[in-house]
Amino acid sequence: MSPTLDDVARAAGVSRSTASRVLAGYGPASPAARERVRAAADQLGYAPDTVARALVTGAGYRLVVAIAGATPGVLDDPYVDRVLRSAAATGAQHGVGVSLEWLPLDAPAPVLRRLAADRGVRGLVVANTTAAILDAMPRALAGRVASIGVGSRAVPSFDVDNGGATTAMIHHLHAAGRRRVAMVTGPRWMPCTQRPIDAYRAAVREAGLPLRLVPGDFSAASGRAAAHEILTRWPDTDAVFATSDAMALGVIAALRSRGAEVPGDVAVAGFDDIPFAALSLPALTTATHPVELIAAGAATAVLTGAKVPLATAYPSHLVARETA
Repeated sequence: MSPTLDDVARAAGVSRSTASRVLAGYGPASPAARERVRAAADQLGYAPDTVARALVTGAGYRLVVAIAGATPGVLDDPYVDRVLRSAAATGAQHGVGVSLEWLPLDAPAPVLRRLAADRGVRGLVVANTTAAILDAMPRALAGRVASIGVGSRAVPSFDVDNGGATTAMIHHLHAAGRRRVAMVTGPRWMPCTQRPIDAYRAAVREAGLPLRLVPGDFSAASGRAAAHEILTRWPDTDAVFATSDAMALGVIAALRSRGAEVPGDVAVAGFDDIPFAALSLPALTTATHPVELIAAGAATAVLTGAKVPLATAYPSHLVARETA
């Protein structure tokens, strides 16, 4: 005879409702109770009846991936596809589906309240998180939400160490003899883009190099515009580090349109290591961005309710190719 939820509750020394909440990943329970319930379920070989669970709640449980942005167009970014695929693969391991939401930058509260009130939402992963989003997070989502980007004491964060990647890239360019390195930044509304700026400032100051910062928005078009601005303001620039590969490819296109050779006249480096980076001509020097690992980490924390650090940083590795 298969073990029941009552068997798990007795073995864990908790009430049936507590055992149900822990195994469903929905509702409050102490860390100790969570550990006992999961241990009892594993020991007994208990498998929850997902059909019965859906009937009780009136909906199938799902993990929501919410992408913050000024317009719904943010959902078209290939980065979102990588996050969603990884979250879906993680959810499948827990018998949970995944849905995608746009989270408006100027009014995140209504969407967050709706998700908190939806009994079918087992958990929430937010990407492109801002301080305003963290401030608007409903208490009902406590323990069921994680951030890709910045976090808070109530919302754990998972992100790449883009500051460390920036430092490594500036050192790489300096070691290659580049002495006038400009950087194209990400959108300033995204708090996580400040780390590369701080790292760049520190690295060029340490090396005695001039400071040359130009804003971008992670798109190839903004990389083109940034390159034209850089060459207009600082025509002696001999290297450009763009904080996304798309912007770096835009930089290369703009340099070529102005007759500059890459890397002969200007070295170019990016960040993300998208598949096309290795196929471009010349092949793009960049740094890795383990989006799938980050999304899986955030989704796992939400779905298991495991205790995690307030901030988890995933390392980035420099990939030296032909452009720098």
